[in-house]
Amino acid sequence: MSQQKYAIIAGAGPAGLTAAYELLLRTDIIPVIYEKSEDIGGISKTVNYKGNRIDIGGHRFFSKSDRVMDWWLHILPMEDTHEENVKIQYQNKTKVLDTHHVELTDDKDADKVMLVRSRLSRIYFLKQFFSYPVTLSGETLKGLGLWRTMKIGMSYMFTQMMPKRKEVSLEDFFINRFGRELYLTFFKDYTEKVWGQKCSEISADWGAQRIKGLSILKALQHAVKSKKKKPSGDVSQKEVETSLIERFLYPKFGPGQMWEEVARLVLAKGGQIHMGYEVSSIQTEGNKVKSVTVKNSKTGEQRTENCDYFFSTMPVKQLLTNLQPAAPANISKIAEGLLYRDFITVGLLMDKLKIRNDKTQPASKDNTVKDNWIYIQEREVKVGRLQIFNNWSPFMVANPNHVWIGMEYFCNEGDPLWNMKDEDLMKLGIKELSDIEIISKEDVLDSTVLRMEKAYPAYFGTYNQFDELKDFTDQFENLYLVGRNGMHKYNNSDHSMLTAMTAVDNIVAGRKDKKNIWEINTEMDYHEEKDK
Repeated sequence: MSQQKYAIIAGAGPAGLTAAYELLLRTDIIPVIYEKSEDIGGISKTVNYKGNRIDIGGHRFFSKSDRVMDWWLHILPMEDTHEENVKIQYQNKTKVLDTHHVELTDDKDADKVMLVRSRLSRIYFLKQFFSYPVTLSGETLKGLGLWRTMKIGMSYMFTQMMPKRKEVSLEDFFINRFGRELYLTFFKDYTEKVWGQKCSEISADWGAQRIKGLSILKALQHAVKSKKKKPSGDVSQKEVETSLIERFLYPKFGPGQMWEEVARLVLAKGGQIHMGYEVSSIQTEGNKVKSVTVKNSKTGEQRTENCDYFFSTMPVKQLLTNLQPAAPANISKIAEGLLYRDFITVGLLMDKLKIRNDKTQPASKDNTVKDNWIYIQEREVKVGRLQIFNNWSPFMVANPNHVWIGMEYFCNEGDPLWNMKDEDLMKLGIKELSDIEIISKEDVLDSTVLRMEKAYPAYFGTYNQFDELKDFTDQFENLYLVGRNGMHKYNNSDHSMLTAMTAVDNIVAGRKDKKNIWEINTEMDYHEEKDK
C-alpha cells in the first residue's frame, strides 16, 4: 500500500485555497494549509464592520479564462437574474447559463450566489468626473478646456508619428501609449501616489502586467461600439480589454464569501486548514523541500511537518529568509531588496454623498453616483481611490439608506501615514473628502480603519534582478511559488488562481519545468491558454 502524500500550503488566499481544492479534486495528495492570520481569503477577504462589509481593494470576478469563470460558478452559481440573455462564452461556443438548476436546501444556500454587476469607474479631477480610461470625447474636452485638450491631442499624434521609446520604465510605457501630455495630466501623479516612487524609476513590467494592450485607440473604439449597441448578456466579454469591461460577477457578500466557501469545501473533502500558524522555517535537502516548521502566533508553539510538496504564497522575501540551509548571499541580497506597497482603507458610513450624477439637483439619497471605483486625481489630497460598496453589492451595506464608502490610501509600513492613529486617519479621510467636495462632514455617521501590509509587490528595488531569484527557487522540484506575493507579481485573483491550477497540472503530469507557471499573465493571450 502506497504511503499517503501531503502538500503543505502557506497561505489561505485565492492561490493557496485553489491549490488545495485542485489537489483534492484531481490527486490523492492531502493539502495542509497554514494561515498566519485568523482570516480566510488573504487580500481577497471581506471584513465585516457592524454589518457593513469592506472589500479590500475591490475584486471584480471577471476573467478571460474559461477555466476560472467555470470554477467560480461551480462554487457560487449565478443569481437568478430573470434575464434570458445572460450567458458566458465557453470554448468558442455560447453557453446560456441555467440559473434555475441549483437545488437550494436552506435559506443560507440561497445567499451563496454571484450577482451580475455593472461596472462604472471614473476619474475625479478638478472637482469633476472624467471617463476611465480617459477618452478624448466631448465630455473630456469640456472638462479639461480647449487648450489643454488640444495639447493632449497634439502630443498623442506626435507620439504615434515618432519612433517608440524603448520601454525601460513605466514612464516610457505610458508615453508610448498615451502621449506625454495625457501622461502628465492623468497618469503620472496618480501612479506616483499609489507607489510612492517616480514613474521613471518603476519597471515597465508593471504596465505590461496591469493594463497590457490598453491605448487611446482601443478606448475610443470601445466607446463608439458601446454607443452603437445595447449591452450583450455576455459577462465574459472576451473581445474587450480588461480595463474596459462593462459587467462582472460579484459574490453577494463580497469576495471573502467565495474563499470562505472554498475553505468549507476543502475541509469537507479531507483537507486541513490551520489558522494562526505562520511558516517560520523551510528545511531543504538537495533539490527538494523536506519539511516545514510552523509557529502558532498566540502560544509561540512550533512544530515541524514533513511534506511531499510545498506551495508558497508568502512574500518571496520571507520565503528566502526562512530557507534552511540559507540561500547563497547574492540571492538573499536580492530577496532582501524586494519592496512592497502597503494599504489603508478608511471606511466611512454616510447618510448621503455631496457629489452626485446630476449637479443641477441637490444632494439626495436618490441621486448618488453609480461608480464602483472613483480614482482621485486631485493633487492636494493623499487619498488615491474611493470605493462605493453599495455599488458592488447592495448586501455589503447593513442599511440600504446609507452610503458605505472606502477611502484607499497607499503607504509603506512604518511610514507616518501607516503609523497614524486610527482616530487621526478617520479625521484625515473626512477632511480630505470634504475639501474636494465629495462629502459633507455632517453626513458622516460612522468610520473605521483597516490596514493591509504587503498588498502590492513593487516593481522597483531589486526587482530588476528577480530572474536570478526565480531560477534559484525553481531548482527545488517540489516547491511551487504561486499567487501575488508568492511570485512577487501584481496578479489579479484569476491570475493567482491560474498559477495554482497550473502548478497542480504539472504535478499530475509529472512536469518539473515551471516555466508555464511564470508565463501566466505575461502574454496578451494568457486567457487563451491551451487548457481546452
